[in-house]
Amino acid sequence: MSKKKRLTGEAALEEAFAAVDHAPLLEKLGTTVSPELLRLALTHRSFANENGGLPNNERLEFLGDSVLGCSVAWKLFETYPSSPESVISKMRARIVSRFGLADIAREIGLGKYILLGRGEILTDGREKDSILADTTEALFGAIFLEHGFETARHTILTLFHEKIVHASSDSIHTDWKTLLQERAAERKLPMPEYEASFTGPDHDRFFTATAIIEGKVVGTGQGHNKKAAEQLAAKQAVTVLREQNIARTS
Repeated sequence: MSKKKRLTGEAALEEAFAAVDHAPLLEKLGTTVSPELLRLALTHRSFANENGGLPNNERLEFLGDSVLGCSVAWKLFETYPSSPESVISKMRARIVSRFGLADIAREIGLGKYILLGRGEILTDGREKDSILADTTEALFGAIFLEHGFETARHTILTLFHEKIVHASSDSIHTDWKTLLQERAAERKLPMPEYEASFTGPDHDRFFTATAIIEGKVVGTGQGHNKKAAEQLAAKQAVTVLREQNIARTS
């Protein structure tokens, strides 16, 4: 029995794209994208290079980066009228950082939709912050091309609502989960993972969350919702990493 010949080029792209139902992703984005544009936005250069140099999503990423930056800057300008440029500039930088984008990508489950080459798949490319962030920007670029700035802006501000609301540079409103990701990356540590449990009835739950790095609990937090508990766990973990000078040595 002869082995099935592996598809390459456009045929491989069409087969890989058709193998996944993209409706849940589009639902989370809150808009539509044509199959052609969506396919391009999800095509990482590793897949393109392994299949004869197909077009990849880097040009859409370039476009989406500009739309993202403008959308977030505009909203911060409106939301924080008394904050000077130096402050809202730092807010924007954190919100649209690689870690902030990757966080949004994970919230919408983007990883499983990205078309990757075999090498990236073997090295867990679907969880790499850089790939997740770049693909998110490419999606914004695709939405902009298909629907224009207002629809792209609405999508972006809906996805980034929580980050913008809590963007104040005051430590009370720091996005501790994003900050912990940044500190872990600086120390060449794997990305933090979170576990949460709760007590109480449905209408009055109380959550306990732990932040875990390399299998070790580095922070614990409690709150009346899961997000608040995870933020407090991340805040404690940031302090632990700094005070204990935790870093990967190998």
